[in-house]
Amino acid sequence: MGPVANSKSPVRLRRDSISDLPQTVRTPTYVSSDLSPGIVHIGVGNFHRAHQAWYLHQLMQQGQAHDWAIIGAGVRAYDAEMRERLLEQDCLTTLIELDPNGISAEVIGSMTDYLPIEEDNATLILRMADPSIRIVSLTVTEGGYYLDANTGAINLAHDDIRHDAENPNQSRTVFGAIVAALRQRQANGAKPFTALSCDNLQGNGEILRNCVVGLARISDHELADWIDQNGAFPNSMVDCIVPATTDQVVSQCDAIGIDDRAPVSHENFRQWVIEDDFCAGRPQLEKVGVTLTDDVHSYETMKLRILNGGHQLLANVGEILNVPTIADCMQDQDIVAFFRKVQAEEILPHVEAVPGTSAEQYLGLVERRFANTAIHDTTRRVAFDGSARHPGFLVPSLRDALEAGSSVKGLALAEAFWCRMCAGVREDGSEIAPNDPQWESLQKAALASKADPELWLEQRRYYGDFCRSAQFSAAFASWLTAIWQNGSRAVIADYATNGTNSR
Repeated sequence: MGPVANSKSPVRLRRDSISDLPQTVRTPTYVSSDLSPGIVHIGVGNFHRAHQAWYLHQLMQQGQAHDWAIIGAGVRAYDAEMRERLLEQDCLTTLIELDPNGISAEVIGSMTDYLPIEEDNATLILRMADPSIRIVSLTVTEGGYYLDANTGAINLAHDDIRHDAENPNQSRTVFGAIVAALRQRQANGAKPFTALSCDNLQGNGEILRNCVVGLARISDHELADWIDQNGAFPNSMVDCIVPATTDQVVSQCDAIGIDDRAPVSHENFRQWVIEDDFCAGRPQLEKVGVTLTDDVHSYETMKLRILNGGHQLLANVGEILNVPTIADCMQDQDIVAFFRKVQAEEILPHVEAVPGTSAEQYLGLVERRFANTAIHDTTRRVAFDGSARHPGFLVPSLRDALEAGSSVKGLALAEAFWCRMCAGVREDGSEIAPNDPQWESLQKAALASKADPELWLEQRRYYGDFCRSAQFSAAFASWLTAIWQNGSRAVIADYATNGTNSR
């Protein structure tokens, strides 16, 4: 069982108050003066603190990696609020592990500073140019990579990318800042740092390499070659369910006895798989359970397609039916029947086993994690940014199924649910508030598709050439029409029973 409620007033979280925290709370055994920075992490959201920062903390608890402390950074204006909150508590974070059998709390201190948020990223560039920084890691979300949907390379026509190419010392984007820092390191005779993506993208290291090298090559071929030949961009796979922080999480933290302005809750599961390709050294992460391997791709494919793809299967129809959380979706017989059938027939057949785990076993693990009622992970959070998540998590399964000549009826239904959700109204008449950076265009396409379903599939930035597949487009059109006419539950019943729309 987790810690019991504390009868005393919560202790304000700071380095000098750690010894005053309740004894039930695990706290750092090291002090900040023992630490020196080796990592700059860009995108200090909940996931980073519950995952990558936690692994570094575990090493530090063993008396190791004290020269690998994390300096936080951000490149968007909204990062300033988190920076202020964390600096007020000396960059400490309370992690609350949510388990159906109880909760437990741990304070981690692997992050020691948070750089100012600036329009030109000058301080960030200067810090990354410092040779003591040997890894620059990122969690900037799947949609933060400025990718061209057709080529998978960086979209050189995007206004922000063009700005960074034309103004190399006043970058707007994380990639422009990285290129500017590497330019300074090259000029100073220093080695490049390892750039480590921790975002949910297949081949995220190669994508990051293409973004950085591609941007550098616009203005400086020599620099681009130097980065490409001497830098390192390891692929990685990250996994931990980390809900958004709610008032309930803050209240749980208070009840434990900690006054934390930015606590994080998470499930009792973590996984991190990294390609062992670093150009400037690395912490010994394998000592705290990280898998270092030359074959990240198989782990990536299994996780992104089964877990992240599964999240989209649940969240979109969950939003339409006003089912609040992912755990609630797993208790809904109609939704879970849809989820399991699509997984078994159209996703798992195209996923290879990894050492020690088959696709079927992994799905069982995912189902248990999704059903954790202690995790209040909202369908809204999981459905956010479908314009990045559907192309990244479901379309690859769709592509493989079409190439194999197998069924895509369930995946077509999943896309129809996404389209229906983007219309912005649930089946009970309540509004679905904008929930995607591309919401305006998505809603316009979704409403137009009510009369002509093909209009949704003409969004090539998400589907590429899939709209040319008669098999997929016919199934999608049939499902979407049926959803509007008969409702989602009736359509799921037809799919579960017949695999087709029989109405």
